[in-house]
Amino acid sequence: MAVKIRLQRHGKKDAPFFHIVVADGRAPRDGRFIEKLGTYNPNTNPATIDINFTSAVNWLQNGAQPTDTARAILSYKGVLYRRHLDGGIAKGALTEEQAQAKFDKWIEEKEGKVTGKTNSLATAKQKAAAERLTYETKVNADKAAKLALKLSPLAEEVAEAPVAEVEAATEEVAETPVAEVVVEAPVAEAAAETTEEAPAAE
Repeated sequence: MAVKIRLQRHGKKDAPFFHIVVADGRAPRDGRFIEKLGTYNPNTNPATIDINFTSAVNWLQNGAQPTDTARAILSYKGVLYRRHLDGGIAKGALTEEQAQAKFDKWIEEKEGKVTGKTNSLATAKQKAAAERLTYETKVNADKAAKLALKLSPLAEEVAEAPVAEVEAATEEVAETPVAEVVVEAPVAEAAAETTEEAPAAE
């Protein structure tokens, strides 16, 4: 029986979530398995991996063959490196203390890289948000300026035209004598009628 370490797909359509399992190579991908080693969530950045380290090393030592993706995950978490160090201990090339020191140093460097990537992603996200806010502010200011420029002639026409008409009408009324409007016009008309009706002197 060929035993494999592989992934079982779970999760929604566009948000896959995987179980890392030990299964018979003849079993369906999402079918029966021998043991669940952990989970792998690629939807986060960096990806979230939770794995039973000791059990994974034991299965590798017992001959389980990981698939390509599973091998990459195990390498990322240091399972393959730990197995390599255990092989060195078995051959007498390393002591347990030396192997543990090497592995602790590797873990520290790996965690530093992951932390650095997380911090760089957070910084890039904040920078992108600040740039987007600056751009949106500039666009809004440009729109407001264009709108003000577009409305300014209309505002002048609405505000100035009635004032000009009122001022012109006021000037005409002020310049016209009241006597001409009220008194002189009827008097002139009456005089004209009297002249027409008077008989001619013989």
